[in-house]
Amino acid sequence: MTEALKVFDDRDVAQSLAERARQGDIRAVARLLTIAEQDPASLEGVAGLREIPSDAQVIGITGPPGAGKSTLIGALVTELRTHDHRIGVLAVDPSSPLTAGALLGDRIRMQSHAHDDGVFIRSLASRGQLGGVSAVTPLAIRILLATGHHRVVVETVGVGQSEVEIAQLADTTVVVMAPGLGDGVQAGKAGLMEVADIYVVNKADRDGATEVRRQLQSMISWGRARGPGDWRRPIVMTTSTTGDGVEALADEARRHHVWLRASGSTERRTARAMAELEAAMLQPVSARLATARADGTYDALITEIVAGQLDGWTAAKALRDDASMH
Repeated sequence: MTEALKVFDDRDVAQSLAERARQGDIRAVARLLTIAEQDPASLEGVAGLREIPSDAQVIGITGPPGAGKSTLIGALVTELRTHDHRIGVLAVDPSSPLTAGALLGDRIRMQSHAHDDGVFIRSLASRGQLGGVSAVTPLAIRILLATGHHRVVVETVGVGQSEVEIAQLADTTVVVMAPGLGDGVQAGKAGLMEVADIYVVNKADRDGATEVRRQLQSMISWGRARGPGDWRRPIVMTTSTTGDGVEALADEARRHHVWLRASGSTERRTARAMAELEAAMLQPVSARLATARADGTYDALITEIVAGQLDGWTAAKALRDDASMH
């Protein structure tokens, strides 16, 4: 743990930071998210992060690379702000192979909101995790919700058909498609396309957009795109660079939110709680591996495994036993 974060071993200090964040202190929110990425155990037991507004909504934006998700989110945030919502945006970016930090490409494309105190944007490094999100995403969502952001938008890394973890974290999942990305609708039938609550055909001013919409309509008519209960998944045509269709997307997101609350279903919140718990359980293991890599223990164990002196299970037990002694 770095010297800068050791202060958060004091639960009173961490609680004070959470209270400041709940009162709208943007710097406090940013510091909490930094702790979540670097030393999430420091936030254990902080009561200020337990309460989540009952009317809060997490909107997941996912889809293949090149669909225009970041630009669309920038336009969507503008529309949501007209309803005076405080908005939190978590943009999960690919990790740098050198520093493991986020490449910040998505955040750069949302700079139009940089001076709006009602919008908080944070990039999260995927750090090689599959599924389009990062291990810290569930905790980051909690921090934003607990600190007064009634709408949290999570953008995934460009994903494929089997990477659907965002559906476990979001109340409303928006799958963004665009013309010119190949036979994406057909390829995604068994995975990505089936987790959507709302479909968006972005870049609707381009040739081929009507065909993408037709394919989606066919999926719906075949029963492959039927939502839970009586929810029928809409298709929204947008051109995010001009803002066309973005108001309709925001309206559909609100309609789905109202539908979820009226249904009384807690399935989405339960799934997010499960993801948060599982991430918390796995975090110490990830932290131990990071330490072992840094101090050379990991490389030494790998050398012994390659030489036939150890097996993976015995090496793992050695790391666990060593961790328990600290």
